Amino acid sequence: MSSTKDNPLREGVRLERAADPCTVIIFGASGDLTKRKLVPALYRLVQERLLPAEFAILGFARSNNSDEEFRDKMKEAVATYGEAKRVDEDLWASFAKGIYYLPGNINDPEAYKKMKARLDEIDRERGTSGNRVFYLSTAPGFYAESVRQLGEAGLAKPEGNSWVRIIIEKPFGNSLESARQLNIDVAKVFDEEQVYRIDHYLGKETVQNMLVFRFANGIFEPIWNRQYIDHVQITNAEAIGVEDRGGYYETAGVLRDMIQNHVFQVLSLVVMEPPTSLSANAVRDEKIKAMQAVRPIPRERVDEFVVRGQYGPGSVGGKPAKGYREEKDVNPESSTDTYAAVKLYFDNWRWAGVPFYLRSAKRMPKRVTEIA
Repeated sequence: MSSTKDNPLREGVRLERAADPCTVIIFGASGDLTKRKLVPALYRLVQERLLPAEFAILGFARSNNSDEEFRDKMKEAVATYGEAKRVDEDLWASFAKGIYYLPGNINDPEAYKKMKARLDEIDRERGTSGNRVFYLSTAPGFYAESVRQLGEAGLAKPEGNSWVRIIIEKPFGNSLESARQLNIDVAKVFDEEQVYRIDHYLGKETVQNMLVFRFANGIFEPIWNRQYIDHVQITNAEAIGVEDRGGYYETAGVLRDMIQNHVFQVLSLVVMEPPTSLSANAVRDEKIKAMQAVRPIPRERVDEFVVRGQYGPGSVGGKPAKGYREEKDVNPESSTDTYAAVKLYFDNWRWAGVPFYLRSAKRMPKRVTEIA
């Protein structure tokens, strides 16, 4: 039997789509997410040859760094948080040539004029063709202002055949009202197809495999219901504390930081009905139906369904660890939750009467995410 490679009708056809040239502009580039997740992930893509040669990163934050200083910090981040825990010097040298930094304040129009000029310069140096991804990795309170300033500076709309996209990290607002308002603010500047609202938990391989595990498995799907399942527990535990995110955590807590987004995304994959296809829209529609079936918690009975806590001083891995109230930018009398457990019920045929226990916490004995 001949392979598709031998098929003359496929001669000259590209079997893999090459990534477009582009520049990724990271807002809040001096923050924790950039060091722990974003740049190590981009470096891994370089290792796997999944990024084009015409690629660049522009870090944007208030801290004063030169290009070289930012490159050195990102190299240290890759060595510390990257999967390989080792940096290939030759590969890094090539990758680092495309890493740049621009200091500036998010609410300063002059900073965006400088950004536009710097991006044009990067296009010429790196051949990135005007394609841009703006990644908002700042405190959520800066999202609307960042979007507005990008629009005012003329950076939101593509020129010619180029494209522009914006990625907005969680949390998308801190309440239903603020989330709706943020959607309105974003829609004033960007078209919907330009906007990517990201929950990076959905990129984890195990989470992505949930749909296949459920719906392509003749063993589990027939018993995935209230007749065979007594209860469901979803746990997300981290050994780390809030690190340098104390100021943000004071406005969020673990309920908004983890349960409302990451844990609920996993929950929706556990609870949802089979989609008509595995397209993004079909999966989203079933997730929405699942969340609409959540039984509201009676306001006067919240204490029966929700438990909140906060880590104190102690030790982790045999080393002393600060309590939450001793962390930087945290009120010494704070009542912000760093542990939360929630019990939910679903009013639908599949899960009627089955309790779902959701837990998330920091400063736990070990890091684990599991469904039981």
